[in-house]
Parts: sequence; C-alpha cells; structure tokens
Amino acid sequence: MKKRKIPMRKDLLTDTMQPKKELVRIVIDKDKNVTVDPSGKKPGRGAYVSLDPSKIKFAQEKGVLERSLGAKVPDSFYEDLYSYVDHQKARKELFGDK
Repeated sequence: MKKRKIPMRKDLLTDTMQPKKELVRIVIDKDKNVTVDPSGKKPGRGAYVSLDPSKIKFAQEKGVLERSLGAKVPDSFYEDLYSYVDHQKARKELFGDK
C-alpha cells in the first residue's frame, strides 16, 4: 500500500515546518477582518501558528501576525486565539492525536 504524503506548513511563530494538522490557520479577508480558520478553507491571506499558548503571547508582544498579514490585529483577536489554542491543546492531550 502506498504511503500517504503528510501536508506540511511553516509555523509562523517557530519558523519550522510542521504537519498541517498540528497548526491552526489565521486568515485575513479583503475587508481586513482577522479570524481563526479551523477548517483551513476560508478565502483570504493565511498564516499558520502552532497550538502552543505561550507562543501566542509572544506573537502578540512582538507583532508577528501584524507583519505577516499586513494589517493591525486587535487585542480581542489575540484573546480569542489564545482561548482557541488552549482548548485545542487540552483536547489533543485528552483524546490523543486524531
């Protein structure tokens, strides 16, 4: 049986290539709305970040997402992103890798 290729994406925060399944996509649409894209299929410019809550705080302090997406990212988005990433990390630890 042929081995399937695992899609890889570059993590914006750690600058490493990781499996797409272990990252979350942040997308900015043409109206400059920044959102979390769990499906990975929303239209717009996307950036991938790891599911590590400590890295989200670092990204907010350094303005990493703003530079990558080319727009101001509101503080409320970082709070939503942090809660999403924290939830996904806890879920992964509880249920394992699916």
